[in-house]
Amino acid sequence: MNLAKVSSNGQITVPVEIRRFLKLKEGDKILFLKNINGEIVIENASINAIRKAQQAFTGIAGELGNPSEDEIQSWVDEVRYEKDVNP
Repeated sequence: MNLAKVSSNGQITVPVEIRRFLKLKEGDKILFLKNINGEIVIENASINAIRKAQQAFTGIAGELGNPSEDEIQSWVDEVRYEKDVNP
């Protein structure tokens, strides 16, 4: 079990074991989801975005040359930041 204390500003420090498990790095965003049972689930928002992009590309990945996770992340970043990340 990992425990975090909420500060007066509503901030928490994510315990190191959880940061490692979620592969969180400085600057990453955390996604809070409520499941069917009413429990709150925490996910790494970047990884969640990659999964959604991969699902969106299902069936056309072959047409795109079977992109790697890095290529997909590059496309997500390009759309997110509306710029070319590989000048």
